[in-house]
Amino acid sequence: MRSAAGSPEPLGATPGPDGTNFAVWSHHATGIELCLFHPAGGESRLPLTRDGDVWHALVPGVGPGQRYGLRVHGPWDPARGHRFNPAKLLLDPYARRIEGEIGTAESLYPGPLFGGGDDRPDPADSAADLPKCVVTPGTAADAPEAGEGERPRTAWDRSVLYELHVKGFTALHPGVPPELRGTFAGLAQPVVIDHLRRLGITAVELLPVAQRLTLRRLAAHGLSDYWGYNPIAFFAPDPRLAATDEPAAEFREMVAALHAEGIEVICDVVFNHTGESDERGPTVSLRGIDNAAYYRLDPADPRRYRNDAGTGNTLAVNREPGMRLVLDALRHWAGAFRVDGFRFDLATVLGRTDPDGAFSPDAPLLAAIRGDPLLGRLKLIAEPWDIGPGGHQLGRFGTPWREWNDDYRDGVRRFWLGLPGTASEAATRLAGSADRFGGDRGPTASISFVTSHDGFTLRDLVSYERKHNQANGEANLDGSDVNWSRNFGVEGPTSDPAVVAARWRQMRALLATLLLSQGVPMLLAGDELGRTQGGNNNAYCQDNPVSWLDWSALSVDGEERALVEHVRRLTALRVREPLLRQSAFLDPAHAAWFAADGAELDQAGWHDPELRTLVLRLAEPDRRRALLAVLHAADWPIDLVLPALPDGSPARGWQLVVDTAAGTVEPEAPSASPRLAAGSTRRCDARSVLVFVFG
Repeated sequence: MRSAAGSPEPLGATPGPDGTNFAVWSHHATGIELCLFHPAGGESRLPLTRDGDVWHALVPGVGPGQRYGLRVHGPWDPARGHRFNPAKLLLDPYARRIEGEIGTAESLYPGPLFGGGDDRPDPADSAADLPKCVVTPGTAADAPEAGEGERPRTAWDRSVLYELHVKGFTALHPGVPPELRGTFAGLAQPVVIDHLRRLGITAVELLPVAQRLTLRRLAAHGLSDYWGYNPIAFFAPDPRLAATDEPAAEFREMVAALHAEGIEVICDVVFNHTGESDERGPTVSLRGIDNAAYYRLDPADPRRYRNDAGTGNTLAVNREPGMRLVLDALRHWAGAFRVDGFRFDLATVLGRTDPDGAFSPDAPLLAAIRGDPLLGRLKLIAEPWDIGPGGHQLGRFGTPWREWNDDYRDGVRRFWLGLPGTASEAATRLAGSADRFGGDRGPTASISFVTSHDGFTLRDLVSYERKHNQANGEANLDGSDVNWSRNFGVEGPTSDPAVVAARWRQMRALLATLLLSQGVPMLLAGDELGRTQGGNNNAYCQDNPVSWLDWSALSVDGEERALVEHVRRLTALRVREPLLRQSAFLDPAHAAWFAADGAELDQAGWHDPELRTLVLRLAEPDRRRALLAVLHAADWPIDLVLPALPDGSPARGWQLVVDTAAGTVEPEAPSASPRLAAGSTRRCDARSVLVFVFG
């Protein structure tokens, strides 16, 4: 086969009327070969032409469907950060489709995918063990401006997020055809979307869906990277999540189906590291293309990697090639797939700068994302921490970013444990975390959550006081040891009716707290079903029923079905009551905190370590409508004294709309509910939330 020089732009494989143009970036390489694989077997190698730091060629007669890879020549000099080895076939980092997956532990480690040790490169050819890139046809949707079309564009103050795993969400769903379960197509099924709509979900936040590989240790134990946080191809949807052999088209159709029902799609993206791991990991893409340029290396010993992500390597996204790779990938998902936003895993890494790796909200990549005419208008969510120096950066990302608020998670959990001195922090979290997001950002900068994929599910949070991660093969050493959880007297499953009742009550109270809080609430998929992982708080490698949602409880009356209805009514209340979803922090003129005896809290009250009851009164500026939220975290009931209505309000009395102890939330305006005058008492049961309204 023959090739012409072609064009250095765009990067990746671009088919056209004259063939396919291939372009690859590498500064330190001395030569790059394009490897074309034929249906009948065999491999053709064509040299690429260098133009600055881009190597390219136009190959006539090659079009969509062609399988290909790369071989990159250059020095093997780990002491200088170079790990070139043309014996290793490499994935094009801009490939939009990957055919196949990296196989068994025997072929992975220390097999032919291993690039070599510090002393010499490994000579084994890896082509038989590596998936192949596939040339894909371009579409009008690939243009960045295509992403500007119609989207739900739900305002942040009306957003309710729902974090889910594409496979785990429908793998056991009885209403999804068996051949579609656990796939993009399964998530697009009407019965699934109906569940989301019933819950009041406005956006799904998908755990990573890009092509990934399984780490060495997991493969050896017969486990896999279920969560998907070890990417090897940033542009390509993982075919393991597709029911067809066209994962990109299937993903696009899923997004369209969700959009048609007003539900946004936010993708969890991983740009802080790759699945190539540390120097003992496989060489499958960036390590072999230009290790020293694409990764942050240890300046004291370039044979080793900076490990701010805790996964073995850290991408150098503050440098031109890494930053461009990230921006191009984001534009591809926003344009070609029309996703509505991104949640950035370990986003502190993305803000680290050279030479010392300190975090800056104005780091090149963060500034480029917020300034991009397409990306800057999408929903941008940072997980504001990593394990590097000064890794916890909650509140520092600035506008237009929203941030996962782990202060909210921990503060709310501690309060509902009834721990002394936790009420004032819980009040701060309930009010939107102004201590973290003050200034011009407002409470919607907080993505508030009680549970997420990383940690206990809601049911496990009230059923276990210790993690039970033995199935992960790490001697129960993985996962957090600090969970702020409570088992109510029995570790794990029990038939004790008192314990079971206490657990469901605590779950209802926690869900109510989340959905009554200022900020943007995020629910973990399955919490509304009472999903358990058996106490595993780090189920990243459990691609099995431990992680999959069990839908069977919805077929019979019981606590699970009641909990779904509980969530539905709470989200409906949130929509109905703008006081619960304000865009600005609470104005003291229209918000007041009270003790259980009806008196407004003073400084002594706030500092009382025994304070277990928070009473928040919110009022509209014209005083015509007000809301009273009561959070009572003690293990005993109290007689609550209802505080006064806002000054100048008609004396119409408070009407109860939520009582989590009784498991009731009024679905509509409480016209039939009795009115309770200010100063009257109302019983508040242990570990419960009450909400009253007037107006």
